[in-house]
Amino acid sequence: MTIHSVLSNYWGYDQFRPLQEEIIQSVLDGRDTLALMPTGGGKSICFQVPALLNPGICIVVSPLIALMKDQVENLNEKGIKAIALISGMGKREVDIALDNCIYGDVKFLYISPERLLSDIVKVRISHMNVNLIAIDEAHCISQWGYDFRPPYLRLSELREIHPKVPVLALTATATERVAADIQSRLNFKKAQVFRKSFERKNLSYLVYNEENKLRKLFKIAKNVNGTGIVYVRNRRETQEIARQLSMQGISADFYHAGLDTPTRMKKQTAWKKSEVKIIVATNAFGMGIDKADVRFVVHLDLPESLEAYYQEAGRGGRDEKKSYAVLLYNQADLPQIVSRLEQQYPSIAEIKQIYHHLGNYYQLAYGAGEGLSLEFDMADFCNRFKLEPHRTLHAIKFLERDEYIAMTETVFLPSRVQVLFESEALYRFQVEQPAYDLFIKVLLRSYGGIFDQLTGIKESDLAKRLGINRAEVKSILHKLQALELIHYVEQTDKPHLLFVKPRVDSSHLIINKKYHADRYEIHKTQIESIIKYAVNPICRSQQLLHYFNEPKAPLCGVCDVCLEAKKSSRNSNINEKLSKVILEILVDKELILNDLIELINIGTETEKLDAIRLLLDAGTIQLNGDQYTL
Repeated sequence: MTIHSVLSNYWGYDQFRPLQEEIIQSVLDGRDTLALMPTGGGKSICFQVPALLNPGICIVVSPLIALMKDQVENLNEKGIKAIALISGMGKREVDIALDNCIYGDVKFLYISPERLLSDIVKVRISHMNVNLIAIDEAHCISQWGYDFRPPYLRLSELREIHPKVPVLALTATATERVAADIQSRLNFKKAQVFRKSFERKNLSYLVYNEENKLRKLFKIAKNVNGTGIVYVRNRRETQEIARQLSMQGISADFYHAGLDTPTRMKKQTAWKKSEVKIIVATNAFGMGIDKADVRFVVHLDLPESLEAYYQEAGRGGRDEKKSYAVLLYNQADLPQIVSRLEQQYPSIAEIKQIYHHLGNYYQLAYGAGEGLSLEFDMADFCNRFKLEPHRTLHAIKFLERDEYIAMTETVFLPSRVQVLFESEALYRFQVEQPAYDLFIKVLLRSYGGIFDQLTGIKESDLAKRLGINRAEVKSILHKLQALELIHYVEQTDKPHLLFVKPRVDSSHLIINKKYHADRYEIHKTQIESIIKYAVNPICRSQQLLHYFNEPKAPLCGVCDVCLEAKKSSRNSNINEKLSKVILEILVDKELILNDLIELINIGTETEKLDAIRLLLDAGTIQLNGDQYTL
């Protein structure tokens, strides 16, 4: 097969998007490659096509569990075998998945960087026939990037395991410094960068200094057709703004990471189907959500960086049709964003105290806990130890950097069951324990492959088929697990905390002070950049492109700055023409205002009055009584 036949057979496209073909060919030639492509540019095709052409498996590293799950489902629907290793999976479940990658016909293994901290996973990867290593969201490896993830620093170890396998790093947001850092940290043998312009010609960037942001938001929501996203700073605001929009007769809902998974999925699906016009969300929303016809993205608060803003604003207009990215701010926002910066940098003493609390929270003895992956309820943890959640989250990020712990994002895993008895032994059990016979029969009929691996189940479906309630189903499953007939893992949607090292006491907890200080300075620079973007009357697209190393970008012509310049130019031209006409009329006449306006044959009435006023102010014409004259 050729790259074009693979594209046609699996994706139904006749041709590649710009740069995709060149990136794919670079990978097929065995070259380490960095692909810089804007949001919606089709990054996944760049590793999926070459991986399908070559024998072996492609390892895809991504920090976004929701995106991994979506891509795995999409590939499986196309008949391409793919699996994802994510937090919350049991040890046996991981073992089976890795065995399938070594001995089976799995083409794609999606894995979070936290999983690669495990020596067991790395040993098993060494036995795989790997044809490509794809690093998604590759900017996370650079401490100069806006979304640095400490576990990404270990990705170079994949290269040590498979030194001859090419690496494809992909990102939508990288400055020149970040791009160089990505290649260095991934040990590129030779620089090979494909950069698609970050220009979005169909996206109009608009910035407004508004005291009443809500009034402006209502106007946008009513005047722009199609669906939109409104980004706000915190969870409380998502509900309040959605309520305010609904009161204006605008279909809106809210979304944040604190909602349970079924609720989030329901809200997300309704918006994706355009049953809801606007989703009001924190920045937890959007990553990996493929909706092409978003007509507007509004930020009601200043984002933390231009990279984050570009990423979030770029979710508008992925179908290449006219769309709007609107940033609303006022003077009160500027000191607030600087103040928030201070909140994100807890002291070294605070970081150590939070680590101590984590050990107590899980009742870990000193020297214990290495490799443990545990559900983490941030709200419960903070309540128990009277901690501020925002500072706690950032303290955990510093503990990640020094590889004491690793925290994964919220993930939904359905309940899973595996039958541990062989079929003959299971039959004997059913004969000896007739009370469980019907339940086991329904379980086996409902789910295939349940003898081979942990298989997703729905307790509610089993309840319907058995004519009992969900609680009774769970009770029976727990009893069967106690009898060691099955392995039963209940559903979860909490993030997980992995103890990378055994618990140490405070005197042996070393936090990198230089890194702490460097991150502060980087973050401060990023905030200064977003403030400059908002307040400087320079073409918004030019500012963004200059930030991403495109210094010769043209004026976009459709941002608020360009539109205002056009308006001023138009006003200047019409004033010149009107002045000439007015002076020609008054050369030999004295006229009252109404007659003068009647004789002027260009411009609107407002423009005519403005031109007359300007000529009066300049002393070029005079008013005698009610007569205008030269």
